[in-house]
Amino acid sequence: MNTPTLETERLILRKFSDRDMEALFLILQDEEVNTFLPWYPVKNMEETKKFYEERYASKYARPQAYAYAICLKKDNYPIGYIQVDMEEHHDFGYGLRREFWHKGIVTEAGKAVIGQVKKDGLPYITATHDRNNPRSGGVMRNVGMKYQYSYEEQWQPKNFLVTFRTYQLNLDDNKNRVYKKYWDTSAVHFIEPDL
Repeated sequence: MNTPTLETERLILRKFSDRDMEALFLILQDEEVNTFLPWYPVKNMEETKKFYEERYASKYARPQAYAYAICLKKDNYPIGYIQVDMEEHHDFGYGLRREFWHKGIVTEAGKAVIGQVKKDGLPYITATHDRNNPRSGGVMRNVGMKYQYSYEEQWQPKNFLVTFRTYQLNLDDNKNRVYKKYWDTSAVHFIEPDL
């Protein structure tokens, strides 16, 4: 069952493999793409391979993993990634090469991945975005997620203060569940009225 390949109208969502290092490098080396992500852009193929081993190969070794390469159907070449973590927060995350922004690709991929995790019985997913990156919140809303609350965190490894907005989508019958861990662990938390 581990990471089933998914198809949408325009996309193939599949596991990354060790043959995708060049594509992964192109995604991970772009400073603008990685501005709001919890890692620094990679500088070379060695760092790319290490990232692949830590963030993909290790997940694929587990019984259940949702860590996908986003590929266009025409060439099956990765242009981004999308995932739902299997930790308690079930964090939904994504990244896409800049030249493919503003085409609805992440929303299309996200709906497919969410459909799969719902089918497989995940009760909910969460996602957070930096308040300075409102377009990411747009993706979260486009896939059906709802804003819950905001909180501050001294963000690592980049070590600066970020206000994160938390979104959630409940996939089971418990429509009122709110994942409160970020709220509970942050000294500064609040609900923004305009969201």
